[in-house]
Amino acid sequence: MAFSISPSPRVRRSPFFEATVADGVVSFTPYNHMLMPTSYGDPQAEYDRLINHVSMWDVSVERQVEIKGPDAGKLVQILTPRKLEKLQPGKGWYVALCDHRGVLLNDPILLMLDSNRYWLSIADSDVLFWARAVAGERKLDVEIFEPDVSPLAIQGPKADDVVGALLGEEALQLKHFGFRGMNLQGIPLMVARSGWSKQGGFELYLMDGSQGSHLWELVKEAGQPFGIGPGNPNPSERVESGLLSWGGDTDDQTNPFEVRMERYIDLDAPDDVIGIDALRRIQQQGVKRHQLGVLFDYDEKFGLYDRTSTVNYKGDEVGAITAHAWSPRLQQNIGLALVSRTVGAGDSVDIILPDGIKTSGKLCDLPFI
Repeated sequence: MAFSISPSPRVRRSPFFEATVADGVVSFTPYNHMLMPTSYGDPQAEYDRLINHVSMWDVSVERQVEIKGPDAGKLVQILTPRKLEKLQPGKGWYVALCDHRGVLLNDPILLMLDSNRYWLSIADSDVLFWARAVAGERKLDVEIFEPDVSPLAIQGPKADDVVGALLGEEALQLKHFGFRGMNLQGIPLMVARSGWSKQGGFELYLMDGSQGSHLWELVKEAGQPFGIGPGNPNPSERVESGLLSWGGDTDDQTNPFEVRMERYIDLDAPDDVIGIDALRRIQQQGVKRHQLGVLFDYDEKFGLYDRTSTVNYKGDEVGAITAHAWSPRLQQNIGLALVSRTVGAGDSVDIILPDGIKTSGKLCDLPFI
């Protein structure tokens, strides 16, 4: 049965919305109270551009939480159990935000603009409210707000060619997660070597929402010689690469150790860091679950599911498949599993898909590719 989603001021359009519509977007999903493009009608072509050429994505939904003021550095350290004393201006770090239980609240990129100014580039949750509450309780001298910043991603093996043509050698000198302010024909940008794929690329943080269509067209024009086209964070590539999707691969009990984020946790972080006591206790007592891959014994190509699948081992339920996808490179259905540590890579499991199909598979280490 066909249905539609009613428009609402609670779900905002991005600065690139009109450009994506003009380029043929056919579906969106709500994310951080905005509309994120999820398809332009040809999933295979979109995947091929990302893997072999170059793709451009409206990822304005990757909102920034700006923390600014004399106590900004103190607050961001309280918010994350990763020690930040070596973070320098012009560099971004992947971090965990946890609650007092040690449960993962978000996994943003933390960008340090200067010693008194930071951005948290967030996944889909209301981090702004959390940061404001913590700052108020700790009586810290900071401003916390959502700035006019909207990322446009350029991803794929030819991303350097596009960005070089667009912004020159200065942008290409950026190291992974490095960023700098630049100006493109009067459009203010923060340019970062980053993006939610393992194919390499950049994110252009647009800092003037009125210029979205202009920036889109400039990127599109610069990318024409390299086969650029529109796309989105690709579900097949992200599962192949083992990229974590907060809120998809996690639940209300997931701690960072369970989803391969242990190297971003410093248990000797200051004692006032939120969740650090719980994380120390979890490590001491032993982590109960872990994230693995699964290779399915099922030949028909999977579609996308909006619910998890049950994983059973020798008749007992041991966890769930949190994402499924057909892998064009492996020519196989693959998935991400959050399962008990009583099972591990190499174990065969039974799986019940959301539509009731029963199949089997083998657990494996991540990433697939």
